[in-house]
Amino acid sequence: MIHTTHSLRVRYGETDPMKYVYYGNYAEYLEVARVELFRELGIPYDEIENQGIWLPVSEFSIKYLKPGLYDEILEIHTYIKKLPGVRIEFEYEIYNSSKEKITEAKTTLFFLDAKKNKVIKCPDFLMDLLVKRWAEPA
Repeated sequence: MIHTTHSLRVRYGETDPMKYVYYGNYAEYLEVARVELFRELGIPYDEIENQGIWLPVSEFSIKYLKPGLYDEILEIHTYIKKLPGVRIEFEYEIYNSSKEKITEAKTTLFFLDAKKNKVIKCPDFLMDLLVKRWAEPA
């Protein structure tokens, strides 16, 4: 299993009139966490694209347990619990400043050859990074 944690502060413009994080902003928070996971693996997201690989989202599910609030620091835990094939699955847990879990989510992305517009298996350069990280002690 691969696990990373990323923190961010809820900005005013990301909230609704109740000062709750607007529900649509969670997708962006998850994207930020995914990008940071790749960076932590040793590859910035744009380098994956420079290698001719796109990663479109094919599935997104989320369960809101409690609201995130304006000016809170949210901690996003991102997990890859199985090595990818043509798809890569991410699971997330978001915690508030009081360390309460406020959100659970999952996204599935697939590997797409940008030139051929064809679904492919996880490219070797990325699989090598994932396997290396997988082998590290937790």
